[in-house]
Amino acid sequence: MSMRKTFLALLLAASVTPAFAQEKTFELKLSHWVPASHPLQKALEDWGAAVEKESGGTIKYKVYPAQQLGKAFDHYDMARDGIADVTYINPGYQPGRFPIISAGELPFLMSDAKGGSMALDAWYRKYAEKEMKDVKFCLAFIHSPSSFHSRTKKITVPDDIKGMKIRPAHATMANFVTQLGGTNVQSSAPEVRDIIERGVADAVTFPWGSLVLFGIDKVTKYHMDAPLYVTTFAFVMNKDKYNQMSDRQKKAIDDNCNTEAAGRVGEPWGKFEDAGIDKVKAEEGHEVYKLTPDQTALWKKASEPLIKTWAEGVRKTGADPDAAMAELRAALTKYNALAQ
Repeated sequence: MSMRKTFLALLLAASVTPAFAQEKTFELKLSHWVPASHPLQKALEDWGAAVEKESGGTIKYKVYPAQQLGKAFDHYDMARDGIADVTYINPGYQPGRFPIISAGELPFLMSDAKGGSMALDAWYRKYAEKEMKDVKFCLAFIHSPSSFHSRTKKITVPDDIKGMKIRPAHATMANFVTQLGGTNVQSSAPEVRDIIERGVADAVTFPWGSLVLFGIDKVTKYHMDAPLYVTTFAFVMNKDKYNQMSDRQKKAIDDNCNTEAAGRVGEPWGKFEDAGIDKVKAEEGHEVYKLTPDQTALWKKASEPLIKTWAEGVRKTGADPDAAMAELRAALTKYNALAQ
């Protein structure tokens, strides 16, 4: 290096250092509740690495999988209370608490994980300010469209649910099961295999790749291949932790808490789930079946009351459900993810 270049480098370092020196270093605890073998683990690691890089190494991170810091159902409150700094939540695990985002759970609405994630995120941001005000909302995303997997019988029409015990993915699916004369069995994802094996539940709504990952394919036999529903998720952050950060650090967080970042989380997980269909088809003793147009029409008709229930919940928050649904559909159309 020439003398002049060295001198310039020193000057540059001197001009940069004082600003950095005032910055505190943070180690963020990123918490989730699925096994470390799940694609979400890598999604959170990638998120943390991007933030670390952009913060000039002043924001470090550690991912805590598999409910190490707390139960699946508690992850929103864990971020609010600072038990973890960034958490992965399923808003539908707590019925009635986040009524607006549950639009994303309505049947036959979304067709694609990446586009659906970006659309959900872009649409929900303004509502999150009110609905998730105890935390800093980071991003929202979905898993691939999915449906019923049953141990006892083939489910092709809504009437088939009558008398069945089903573990629903979230509050909207739970309402659907009840409305169709079935009984709900609540459990978080890691417990599903056990409750089906023990006969506590006959069927589950679950995405395909995770079905295999959690071993639920070992205890189910009949699989409906239809975009019946998706589950909405979010990353949320402790507000105090964010507020303690410098402007540059906040920017590192904000640049990874946006609609593009939502797509980066949704896409690889979507591919993982979609690949599960072929895995299940390749296994012996499994029946994977599509719905006929007539059967699909019956499911859509049966799901209409869910839209009404959702709208009532939204009205209670003071928001306008018709406007919200129109905006969500427009966002899904924009990102090519509206189910046909």
